[in-house]
Amino acid sequence: MRAAVVTGPGQMEVRHVPRPEPETGQVRIKLEGCGVCASNLTPWAGPEWMTFPTSPGGLGHEGWGVVDAVGSGVTSVVVGDRVAALSHNSFAEYDVADADAVVPLPPELDGMLFAGEPLGCAMNIFRRSGIEAGQTVAIVGIGFLGAVLTRLATDVGARVIALSRRPYSLEVARRMGAAETLVLDDHYALIAKVSELTDGRFCDVVIEAVGKAWPLDLAAELTRERGRLVIAGYHQDGPRQINMQLWNWRGLDVVNAHERDPAVYAEIVREAVEAVRSGRLDVRDLFTHAYPLEQLDEALNATRDRPDGFLKAVVVMR
Repeated sequence: MRAAVVTGPGQMEVRHVPRPEPETGQVRIKLEGCGVCASNLTPWAGPEWMTFPTSPGGLGHEGWGVVDAVGSGVTSVVVGDRVAALSHNSFAEYDVADADAVVPLPPELDGMLFAGEPLGCAMNIFRRSGIEAGQTVAIVGIGFLGAVLTRLATDVGARVIALSRRPYSLEVARRMGAAETLVLDDHYALIAKVSELTDGRFCDVVIEAVGKAWPLDLAAELTRERGRLVIAGYHQDGPRQINMQLWNWRGLDVVNAHERDPAVYAEIVREAVEAVRSGRLDVRDLFTHAYPLEQLDEALNATRDRPDGFLKAVVVMR
């Protein structure tokens, strides 16, 4: 099979390697594609803790495709089932996953790009956020996750204030139902503006979805007394120094919305599949850029640089 291997900071190549074989309780997926995650960017940049080369297909964890082989003991899926997979080497033509870490895709989704893992991630963040009708919710950072969360929050009757540095992302947020959109630029001006929009109360729930220090600081400032600060951004680039005085004084509930239980992750991907199947979520326009496997480097660079019109990249197998 062909598999992408990251050979050094900002460097990759496609190699021909043996197909993986499913072990007991596993399935092999002939991949149709794999989403590119913002969490790929720090390893792509080559921090000190990163080891090169990656395993074949390494960094790819948002794959979907068709089951083409099953290991012994597998009864939950059969060869030919189209599935979203929670696996770890999906920048390749094939990957293996535990049978309980694949989620069947219904016929209504045939032909659709479907990176199930990030959709499940968004569903989990929404679940952990506890958003209810009538609340005011700020979402700091409108990428793929922020856009989906905007739709989920408005769908239950919350008022969403979306913040992003890019005009295109704010346009997407408006399409997904945001009541207010603000350019993510001036720290104190944004605090003043959100205070004005909320009559000085600030927001019931604030979701930080950037993964950088300043947006996290801003998110805390936008959260009302006894409000909920939800950390959805993936913070990989070092320790954080936070304003604990503010967190204490306002009595914030702080939620780290990253899930690590594989069973829960599979459950929330199933929820995402049903949300798309039922029409509750329409994500077709959110996968804005598709690249062949040989151009994984371009997909990663676009995810880093976010050109105009970019929201989410996928690698597709051809």
